[in-house]
Amino acid sequence: MTDGTAGYPRVFRDREEAGRALAAALHGRVDRAQALVLAIPRGGVIVAAPVARALDAPLDVVIPHKLGAPHNPELAIGAVAPGVRVLDGGLSRALNVPDAYIEDEVAAQETEIERRTTLYRDDRPSPAFAGATAIVVDDGVATGATSMAALRWARAQGAARVVFAAPVGPVAALRLLADECDDVVLLETPRSFRAVGEWYDRFDQVTDEQVLAVLRYAS
Repeated sequence: MTDGTAGYPRVFRDREEAGRALAAALHGRVDRAQALVLAIPRGGVIVAAPVARALDAPLDVVIPHKLGAPHNPELAIGAVAPGVRVLDGGLSRALNVPDAYIEDEVAAQETEIERRTTLYRDDRPSPAFAGATAIVVDDGVATGATSMAALRWARAQGAARVVFAAPVGPVAALRLLADECDDVVLLETPRSFRAVGEWYDRFDQVTDEQVLAVLRYAS
């Protein structure tokens, strides 16, 4: 799905604008009465807030974390979410990643997920998933590993329907995620894709304090 001018993918002014555009695209594709918006922190929370407002839906978080390759933590060999592992076995084998390294990396990322979950939940109860349409929102998708972990987590919680939504991502990620959920909404799927931040005029680092402020306002 693309909405660029004259066939060119759009560049979003900021995450707020992207969230409003995403909300418009989701109109009619989800049952508002059953919607539950799950943001992937940190940037996904800023995008998800306008979506939750437009759908009049609860806003909460799902916290996946990338598993970084040895000596190259930016290269994802998989991802984890609470109780969920997504591993790129082919890449791990190609890089000769030891099983012991993977277990240590999983443990480290699960510890960070627990820390962030405690921080962001702020004594709020977990959302109700039974019968819900869980809409997992991020500010963009690159490889899709963390998104897959988030979608599998939402499904495991008992959501009746799972949707992934983001402003931008490559076609390969769209195809990958389509096998993991009931619907995928990507506003832009540029042919040339290197990084999510390229498709925003402003792509500032989002802080934990900003995430907490958005979640408290939404609750």
